[in-house]
Order: sequence, then structure tokens, then C-alpha cells
Amino acid sequence: MFSKTITVTNSVGLHARPATFFIQKANEFKCSAWVEAGERRRVNAKSLLGVLSLGITKGTVIDIIADGADEEAAVTALVELVEKLDD
Repeated sequence: MFSKTITVTNSVGLHARPATFFIQKANEFKCSAWVEAGERRRVNAKSLLGVLSLGITKGTVIDIIADGADEEAAVTALVELVEKLDD
């Protein structure tokens, strides 16, 4: 299992459009992937409804977690995507 904690800096967080890009990227990997935000539950990073249900806004600290053969590559790619999201 591999994980990384980051702060979302995009002014609108992971609303519908950025969340769609996020899950598309997560689905490129074979490993299982999850997102955790604060005290909220862990959701499947490959599920649009799951990611949207976290209500991730600017300044939210999230954990991106993966488990499987390509876990490090998946977490690295998802972190890079979140860090590069435009407003």
C-alpha cells in the first residue's frame, strides 16, 4: 500500500469536471485506489459519485491511497493531476 497526503489548491476543488479527470486517470491503473478527506470515509478513486460525495473544496487535505502492482505510479500520477488542476 502506498499513499500521499496533499492539499487541494484549485479554487473550486474537485467538482464535477476535475473529478472526472481524476477518476479517468485513476482508471488507467490496475491497482485499487481510494481518496480520504479529513474525518470523512474512504471512497473509491475510480468512482465519480464517490469522489464527489467527499465535497472536496480548496484547502481540503486529502489522502490518495493505492494498493496493487502499480500503486506508486498511480498515486504519483493522481497527485500530479490534482496539483496541476486549473481553476
